[in-house]
Amino acid sequence: MQVAINLPNEFVVLQSIKEIEHDMRLSYALWLFKNAKVTLSKAAELAAMDIYTFMAECKKNEVPVMNMTKEELLEELSSMGAL
Repeated sequence: MQVAINLPNEFVVLQSIKEIEHDMRLSYALWLFKNAKVTLSKAAELAAMDIYTFMAECKKNEVPVMNMTKEELLEELSSMGAL
């Protein structure tokens, strides 16, 4: 599916069309992931990145990758015998 939007010329000249497309895909992927609409792997796929690069983008944009509190993580690790 293709989505088209109109952008004022003054903003389009700041980047190439390819850069704008990349930034928009990344922004949308981050939004979808942050709002639990898609998984990490699906968001990375939408952003045309591997999972590790997308995770780095999440960190840069302050989007949590794990939806777990410190206590929940410690409990999970403890139940697995990892602690």
